[in-house]
Amino acid sequence: MTSATAPVATSAPATDAPRWLPAAVLTVLVLWASAFIAIRAVADDLEPGPLALGRLLVGTVVLAPLALRRRLRLPRGRGLALVAVYGVLWFAGYTVVLNAAEHHLDAGTAAMLVNVAPLLVAAVAGLALREGYPRALLVGLAVGFGGVVLIAVSTSSGGTSPLGIGLGLLAAVLYAVGVLTQKAALRTVDAVTATWLGCLVGALVLLPYAPQLVAQAGEASAGALGAVVYLGAFPTAVAFLLWAAVLRRAGAGRTASATLAVPAIVVVMSWALLGEVPGLLTMVGGALALLGVAISRRAPRRA
Repeated sequence: MTSATAPVATSAPATDAPRWLPAAVLTVLVLWASAFIAIRAVADDLEPGPLALGRLLVGTVVLAPLALRRRLRLPRGRGLALVAVYGVLWFAGYTVVLNAAEHHLDAGTAAMLVNVAPLLVAAVAGLALREGYPRALLVGLAVGFGGVVLIAVSTSSGGTSPLGIGLGLLAAVLYAVGVLTQKAALRTVDAVTATWLGCLVGALVLLPYAPQLVAQAGEASAGALGAVVYLGAFPTAVAFLLWAAVLRRAGAGRTASATLAVPAIVVVMSWALLGEVPGLLTMVGGALALLGVAISRRAPRRA
C-alpha cells in the first residue's frame, strides 16, 4: 500500500527550475497588486470580516472542481496540521487584518508595512529551513525594500494611524508565518490540495461573519459584488495556486522577495486604471523595488 501523504519534491536547484516559473511569479504579483485596488474599492460596501469570508468562499468554490478532479488525497498528521495553521493565520487572519488596515492607512503606507514580510521570511528561512543567506538575496531585499519605502513616502497622504500601523505590521507577520508554514507543508502536500484546503479552512474559520456578509451583500452595489467575486477567483484561487506551485520549487526567501515588486505594480495599475500619475520619487522607488527583486532572484553561483 502507498501512503496517502507520500513526500513530494521541494526546492529544486535554480538551474533545474521549470521555464514557466517566471511567468507564474509575474502573474501572482499582478493579481496580488490588483487586490489592493479591489479591496479599497469595496471598503464602503463590506466590512473587513465579511469581505474576507466572501473572498474565501468564492476561492474555495473555484478551486473545488480542480482539487476533486485530481483524485484529492487529504493530508494526514503533520501535513494536515500545517495546512490548518496557515489556513487560519494566512488565508483567514491575514486577509481580515489587511482589509482592516486599508480602512486606516493609505496605499503607500499599507504597502510598506505589508512588505516587511519578505524580510521576515528570508530571516527565518535562512535558519529554520536551512536556505542560508546568499549575498544576492540580502542585497536585493535591501534595495527592494528601500524602493518600497520611497513609494510609501511619496504616496502617503501625511496622516498616520497607530491602529492602522499596528494592523499593517500584524498583517506582515501573519503573511510571513503563512509562507514559512506552507513551505513546510508542501513537502508532503501537492500545490492544488494545499491551496484548496487552506482556502477551505480559512472560510470555515470566518463563518461567524456569514450573517453580516448576507446583510451587507444585499445592500452592496453590483460593482462591489463583482469585486468580491474577482478577489476570490483571481487574487485568491489563481494566484495562491500558482504561488504554492512556485514555492514548492524555490526557496521561501527568494520567492517571498519577489513580492517587493507588488507596490510598484500597484502604482502602474493606478496610473493606467485610475489616471493617478505617479511622481518622480514614486517612479524611482518603483524602479528600485523591481531592481531589488531582480537582484534577489539571481541564481547563486555553483562551486
